[in-house]
Amino acid sequence: MDKIPSVDLRDFLSDNPERKQKFVNEIGKAYEEIGFVALKGHFLDDQLVGDLYGEVKNFFELPTETKQKYEIPGIGGQRGYVGFGKETAKGFKKGDLKEFWHFGQYVSDDSKYKSEYPDNVIVEELPKFNEVGKETYQMLEKTGKYVLRALALYLGLDEFYFDDKIAEGNSILRPIHYPPITQEPDDAVRAAAHGDINLITLLMGSQGKGLQVQNHKGEWIDAIAEPDELMINVGDMLSRHTNNKLKSTIHRVVNPPRELWGTSRYSIPFFMHPVSGMSLNCLENCVNENNPKLYEDTTAGEFLHERLIELGLIKK
Repeated sequence: MDKIPSVDLRDFLSDNPERKQKFVNEIGKAYEEIGFVALKGHFLDDQLVGDLYGEVKNFFELPTETKQKYEIPGIGGQRGYVGFGKETAKGFKKGDLKEFWHFGQYVSDDSKYKSEYPDNVIVEELPKFNEVGKETYQMLEKTGKYVLRALALYLGLDEFYFDDKIAEGNSILRPIHYPPITQEPDDAVRAAAHGDINLITLLMGSQGKGLQVQNHKGEWIDAIAEPDELMINVGDMLSRHTNNKLKSTIHRVVNPPRELWGTSRYSIPFFMHPVSGMSLNCLENCVNENNPKLYEDTTAGEFLHERLIELGLIKK
């Protein structure tokens, strides 16, 4: 496959069973063959998207010392600011050429996850930043819920199989700033080749060149969304849970041509995580003689902790 397929969530949300099944078939096939789709018909509107990009740009333009006061020690970068070059892709030694922010799950005071999740960090200098971030988080979470319902049907599970596993899940909204490149990068790239940790990732900001996906022939292909599309890919948790039936695809963000080194790039992925207790054991209906079980049993929380150590965000 040399192009990312496009699907429309409105097909799945329609009252027409044939349109709904069409969406299930299309997204399932795409995730078996390349692990990425471009999605129209999501729950973000143009106003919200514009407001979010404005607030994100305002934040990253703050002085470095202002941003650094929102870097919270001891939580593995799970909330607030993470400075330039601090995250390293699994298997790489050079830090990625990026800085980013994390919005996390919003839970009530009586939620059993209240003590498990760090509080979201409030940016005093930008009164709308957190409000716009929260609304975006919730609209992407809603979009992801319906994508997972479609995938549950494709896998032969109950449509609502994932619902209780993602309710109050440990999802992260990550606005990323790739600053202008001011000197020869010395083998570092904006985001080195990697697979995502989570169930699925919903990505805003892949309208220009930069994001590349590795297909099953090992070729790198550009993943460019239309202005009204999100790019959505399978993460390692879902790949593991389905015994690689749905594939977590290696992807990267390459440096721009030298003439564009002076430009910033912004992208905003939503990493959809389940609650920590979700079993990631291979689904029974994804294991057979031709596809033996590939992975040891684990939970989402155990798997996430292991990967955050590999990324350098948590120290052993």
